[in-house]
Amino acid sequence: MGPNQADLSEIEGAVHAITFHNDENGYSIFQAQTSESINATTVLGVLPAITIGESFKAKGEWHDNPKFGKQFKATHIYPQPPQTAKAVEQFLSSGLIDGIGKLYAKRIVAKFGKETLDIIENHSQKLEQVEGIGKKRRLEIKNSWIQKKAVREIMLFLHGHGLSPSQANRLYKEYGDRATHILRQNPYQLVADLPGVGFKTADDIARKMGQADNSPKRVAAGLHHIVEVAAGKGHCCLPQERLISETTAILQTEPELVQTTLAELLRDEQLVAEGEMIYGLDCYRAECQVADILRSMCDQPARHADLDAEKAIAHFQEKNQIQLGNEQAQAVAGALRHRSYIITGGPGVGKTTILNAILQILTSATVRTVLCAPTGRAAKRLSDSTGREASTIHRLLEFQPGGGFAKNRTARLEGDLFVVDEASMIDIHLMASFLDALPDKAHIILVGDVDQLPSVGPGTVLRDLIESAAIPVARLTEIYRQAATSLIVGAAHQINAGNMPTVENAADSDFFFFERQSGQSIIDTLQTLIQQRIPQKFGLHPRDDIQVLTPMNRNTLGTKSLNEQLQAATNPEDSFKPQIERYGRIYRTGDKVIQTKNNYDNEVFNGDIGHIAEITPDPAKVIVHFEGNREVSYDPNELDELQLAYAITIHKSQGSEFPAVIVPLASEQYILLQRNLIYTAITRGKKLVILVGEKRALSTAVNNADSLKRWTGLSGRLSD
Repeated sequence: MGPNQADLSEIEGAVHAITFHNDENGYSIFQAQTSESINATTVLGVLPAITIGESFKAKGEWHDNPKFGKQFKATHIYPQPPQTAKAVEQFLSSGLIDGIGKLYAKRIVAKFGKETLDIIENHSQKLEQVEGIGKKRRLEIKNSWIQKKAVREIMLFLHGHGLSPSQANRLYKEYGDRATHILRQNPYQLVADLPGVGFKTADDIARKMGQADNSPKRVAAGLHHIVEVAAGKGHCCLPQERLISETTAILQTEPELVQTTLAELLRDEQLVAEGEMIYGLDCYRAECQVADILRSMCDQPARHADLDAEKAIAHFQEKNQIQLGNEQAQAVAGALRHRSYIITGGPGVGKTTILNAILQILTSATVRTVLCAPTGRAAKRLSDSTGREASTIHRLLEFQPGGGFAKNRTARLEGDLFVVDEASMIDIHLMASFLDALPDKAHIILVGDVDQLPSVGPGTVLRDLIESAAIPVARLTEIYRQAATSLIVGAAHQINAGNMPTVENAADSDFFFFERQSGQSIIDTLQTLIQQRIPQKFGLHPRDDIQVLTPMNRNTLGTKSLNEQLQAATNPEDSFKPQIERYGRIYRTGDKVIQTKNNYDNEVFNGDIGHIAEITPDPAKVIVHFEGNREVSYDPNELDELQLAYAITIHKSQGSEFPAVIVPLASEQYILLQRNLIYTAITRGKKLVILVGEKRALSTAVNNADSLKRWTGLSGRLSD
């Protein structure tokens, strides 16, 4: 039981110094000047945002700490605007307001005293009376103050309803000034729009706001939530029985109530039923669109069908002094004869050679070719391997920052042949948008490895297209001479066939397995390999050339733990090295980082990897150097777009290649130990692949071909 509100003490004062602040949960320790004491008072409590100089009121209790003396433990802290000129100067010197650092804070407060904040908000023209402030800086200061004030007010409201400060900040970035209105209208919207907020949190907020347990709105939100969770796990639909049982479980309510509400949602076309399968509207429409467009394409002949494939292939071989294998020649011929075509196969089977042959032949026949891939790194690889320009699918379709694409059926793409590489990564939504924007007479070639991990988003598009038998497929199996000498390629194909890979650990090998039996011994080996053995033997850079790939984010061998330990080992804290802490993570100059979402303003995309080149304190900025000599500047509040990348998940590595790959394997990862996961990880390494861990874990993965089934309907739609 907490203390009775009537028994709590009250203090008020101004923040003098911040000892500690956790961005995730708001827990703060700070020194304050209060009316109760001439000495600084230590205050402990939860404050969603804190800035030196701001005033506060607090309720709580006094405690005597044996080590730190008298402290005020606050149960509630209420921030207030700074009250004195000195406090205002400290507040503005914090860097909170764009356009004001310590120098301008001193000048402005010297001019306007404790009225400064009112001047900024209501009479900003007067700021131009201060030396160095013109119209541009004045507007920057005013707009930043208005925004930051609104953010802080919203964060206090959201924090009061159970959201952590970091979640509140993300919500404001998503909704802006509408955040509190949306929260009042539909707390369940948080689940879909705010990473880290689960249904339970939103449900708790809704209950605090008076939502009844058996409210139809609550049950409808529960049904939508289960459908959305399923989509997040890759499903386009769910069996009705499973949807009802999972919704009943999460709501702790009666199945009959869920059944009744589901019937109403189906009647109102908020969900769609096909037989026993229930779809969310987005996945249903996307599946139907993909099936309709591809069926139409398959019904039409290739526009270059009169091209003599045999003569064209012979000319290509003579010109390039190359001899295609039988599989390769058949694949090229098939691509020339069909309107839509799929080329699939593992490493070393010659997909790049086939693609180059197709492109050379058709380009010489004046066919306009367009190349794209799902990620920036995959697009760069495609461009490098073909010598032709390639872009991400999002960039090709001209993704709009507010959502959606500028290119669609009313504003079509231009081109004759569209080649999509790494097609296994494409989810049903992206495929629908891509096909929707193709010209009426377009041809399409999908290239990918169907045995790799499926897309992160819903659907198994490439697999469904192949299984439907509606689209011609070249399935490549023959490994060519150059690749056949690589143990990486051999191991990948052995694993894909369900066999343990051959491991020689010979000095001239490119594939190794180091057996370790504990999580810590695996981590110790990773550090030794990264810092010493690989750089010394292979001449590879510890940060830029070596990538740790792990199946999961959590636990000892998850990305979070590994990144903390690898950061400490390879880029330790140094008093001369700038660092910044945000969202529960520490970023240092020199750190390896990965972009986690598409940012079209900065032209940096989900999966892009770089390193922190510079951190500046005033104003606070983080400069990241990405591949291709691109530098991107981040404000501290934008750092939720970045994560440390010494270790990344295997899912995140899709579409990428690295000079050296290290994969930790242990039984603790058993939930994710699947054949296609390990196969995908191994095929990411160009020069070197090292597995470190338990043979039992590797055996479990190799023998587990039953990756989680995804509920989709695309194959059936195409087969009908």
